[in-house]
Amino acid sequence: MVRPELNLDLRIYVVLAVVLLVGCSSVTVDEMRLTETEIDLESDTVVVLGRQHSPAYEAEGDLVSCVASQLRSGSQGLSVVPDEEFVDALYPWFEPRTAPLSLERLENLLDRPILQNAIDSFAVRYIIWIEGATETTDSSGGMSCTISAAGGGCLGMGMWEDESTYEASIWDFHELQEAGRVSVDSRGTSYMPAVIIPIPFLARVQTNSCRGLGDQIQSFIVEG
Repeated sequence: MVRPELNLDLRIYVVLAVVLLVGCSSVTVDEMRLTETEIDLESDTVVVLGRQHSPAYEAEGDLVSCVASQLRSGSQGLSVVPDEEFVDALYPWFEPRTAPLSLERLENLLDRPILQNAIDSFAVRYIIWIEGATETTDSSGGMSCTISAAGGGCLGMGMWEDESTYEASIWDFHELQEAGRVSVDSRGTSYMPAVIIPIPFLARVQTNSCRGLGDQIQSFIVEG
């Protein structure tokens, strides 16, 4: 039989280990500016869209929504057109399989007055395309759980590493040119220790990428 004080010592050891290990994450944000930018915060809008033309470029919908929300925040918050509303209004030209992959393709589409008028109705100044993904790159550890008439519980520890890599291309709709690109790379290790009850300590890699990407895009556009 395991003495109660040994169980307590084990729990303390696990908690201390987690405190030391949680927070092992890093975020790197880069930008490449091609032209100066300007925006009227009172009248101009931006739209954030995720690339979905192939499995390798399918930016998650929740990441796109998170970046849009981040762009709206703060004293320099931008007016962001909801992506679904924008895509529906311009159907079918911005559906995943038909969305323009280049500015040349977008310029050709604008020969259709109905498309030009639809974009103008939103007062869009910048179209922001996001591509990338969050992936689990490694995992280790183990956990065992038992259930009996007297109760149950788990013991062990699992850990996994996540990596987020995203790039945003910022298109100036008025000038029909690419203003620049912002990229973010985030890595982190999540832990799940279990002493009776598994408790996850998540690195929140995707959330960190969203904040880094959103803040940098906002600064890129507003500060020019």
